[in-house]
Formats: sequence, C-alpha cells, structure tokens
Amino acid sequence: MPRPHPPEFRWRAVEHARERHQPVAELARFLGISESCLRNWMSRADVEGGRRDGTTTDELAELHKLGPPTLNQPSSAQRARAHGYPRCLARGSGRPETSRRRYGGSR
Repeated sequence: MPRPHPPEFRWRAVEHARERHQPVAELARFLGISESCLRNWMSRADVEGGRRDGTTTDELAELHKLGPPTLNQPSSAQRARAHGYPRCLARGSGRPETSRRRYGGSR
C-alpha cells in the first residue's frame, strides 16, 4: 500500500481544485492521484471546515477511543440468522427441523 500523501500536499490540492482554474480530473492527473481521491479530500475538507455535515476527524478519533457500542449489538442468534444459518441452528438445537424429511431418515 502506498504511503499517504502529506497533509500539506492534500491541503494545497484541495485549494487548487476549489479555485477552478482547471477541471478536477485534469488537476488530479497532473498531481498523480485519482480523481476520486481528490474529490474525497475535498469532501473531507468541507466536513472539517464546517461547510458540510459529517463527522470530523477529531470526532472519529473520540469514537474509536470509546469502542463499539454494546447496547445495540445483536444477539448470537440474530448474528447466526444474518449469516444464513437456519433458525433452529441459530437457537442452538444443533439439527435442522427438516432434517428427517430432507434426508429420508426414519425415526
């Protein structure tokens, strides 16, 4: 993975893109980055500058320090069903309810 560009480079690229002397795609090619990369930097700068709603870098760092929320985590049965396990296996019975009919077993 390539090293991230320095903050000064990002800041100057965003400033040049906002001046609109040339299209964003052309500027990105000149700088050696992708157009989507430059547009992402512009969006992030808008959030950081308060021009657009979103979570700032400082808020993201705080959320990462707090860790994942525990109140709204799904139960193990809900996670099992989300991954495609049948309801009976998600409850922990160990056997699908239709196993005898499906596999021809007799009891």
